[in-house]
Amino acid sequence: MNRPKRIAIISAIFSVAVGLIVFAAMAFIASSPPSVDFTAQPGKPVQLTIQTVGTIGFGIHPSWVSYLVKSPSGQWVNTTLWQFPEHTTVDVTLLEYDTGSPLRNQEVGSVTGVQNPTVNGDPYTLVNSYAGNGVAHTFSVPQLNINVPLPGINSNSKNACGAAPCTIAETHNTVKFSFNTGAAGMYRWQCFIPCGLGFLYGNGGPMQTIGYMDGFLEVS
Repeated sequence: MNRPKRIAIISAIFSVAVGLIVFAAMAFIASSPPSVDFTAQPGKPVQLTIQTVGTIGFGIHPSWVSYLVKSPSGQWVNTTLWQFPEHTTVDVTLLEYDTGSPLRNQEVGSVTGVQNPTVNGDPYTLVNSYAGNGVAHTFSVPQLNINVPLPGINSNSKNACGAAPCTIAETHNTVKFSFNTGAAGMYRWQCFIPCGLGFLYGNGGPMQTIGYMDGFLEVS
């Protein structure tokens, strides 16, 4: 094969490879969950209501564990991409509907980086995961030193939520706390409890997928 033909073949292969990369990137962008905007009233505290559920019950992964967020219009949205104003207080109400278990790493049982943390109205700074119902999930933002362990519900509950969005009438724990968004930037947040059932050590699937158990706080 002469040199011009080899160059033509290599160019064709390169073009196909670039096309596949672009196609994959566009598919990823198109499948990315929406971002919920909480920047409409800069300078005022943001009221953030979220819930954790053991089974999302819809979408392409209906059996996955997940977070949901209530939009400013009052709709529950299955996304973990949220926009906040910089240097703003965020008052969080987190409704936890999932069962818990003992922690592999007891360090994530400590509350850090937030103000006025309470569980069902009682102040707390630590969850002993070997007592009660263990820890179901965490809300953790490493760059802001935020870690909030979420106590699980009783696994024998007769009124557990079956699929999201869950209602106040179903068994849950209400966790409240506040934090400051700090300077503008992208802050990754996630759950540190391996809860990806069916995946190696529980760390795959929803644990590594935006829209389920990790996401970003976009602060601007």
